[in-house]
Amino acid sequence: MSDPHSVSGKPCIICVAITGSLPTKENNPAVPITISEQVESTQEAFEAGASIAHCHVRDDEGKPTSDPERFARLKEGLERHCPGLIVQLSTGGRGAGRARGGMLPLRPDMASLSVGSNNFPTRVYDNPPDLVDWLASEMLRYDVKPEIEAFDLSHILQARKMADDGRLTGTPYVQFVMGVKNAMPADRDVFDYYIHTVKRLFGEDAPWCAAGIGPQQIVLNDWAISSGGHARTGLEDNVRIDRDTLAQSNAALVRRAVDLCERHERPVASVAQARQILGLRAA
Repeated sequence: MSDPHSVSGKPCIICVAITGSLPTKENNPAVPITISEQVESTQEAFEAGASIAHCHVRDDEGKPTSDPERFARLKEGLERHCPGLIVQLSTGGRGAGRARGGMLPLRPDMASLSVGSNNFPTRVYDNPPDLVDWLASEMLRYDVKPEIEAFDLSHILQARKMADDGRLTGTPYVQFVMGVKNAMPADRDVFDYYIHTVKRLFGEDAPWCAAGIGPQQIVLNDWAISSGGHARTGLEDNVRIDRDTLAQSNAALVRRAVDLCERHERPVASVAQARQILGLRAA
């Protein structure tokens, strides 16, 4: 009799966080800054196995921005060069207030949604309730599926509350973020309880993902893949392959996650499978 809890054979979605708000060419020359660099880097990661691209944009000086026009050009380039790729735009970044959701009328497949505040290395990542509610309402308006960024256990419970009162529809896709300085560290007991909480609140088959920051990226990749979840990697979160070696590309980090999928006997999800798992419209 097969083990009903076995993860073997369960497709794993790989998300590549290509740029972020902080990494620079000084940190790693492979960090893609311009739109064309981001499209090229994502295409390579897509061909390596990524089915979601988590996207930020930068201005002409390489600083983070929420400029909808830049997001539009990036989205267009990704859709042209990466057929079927799930485009997930960030409403985090370093934008202020409702400017953080100014790209949602572009109707990307997904967008990140942080439903509560927490500490970051040098500041508070401020997500006040009125802004969270507005971002969620815009995602409903434009048929954008949120990815709930859970920096804390309370964020998972808040997602359940928002689903109950109609601010979210369907089964939320929750991503555990661990390893941010001054926020939740990579703690295995907490990680396992996060999984327990998602299954208790949203059902045994509710999809979830995990992201680890810096050296915790490979740790969270392994925990998530071996536990039946989905994995996020990419230069936004980590610019190194190991302590002494810079990652050559986003694709190199994706290939590392693919290797873990093979080790745990999980096929890498195709874009069609990823869309089905997440309840997204076909490409």
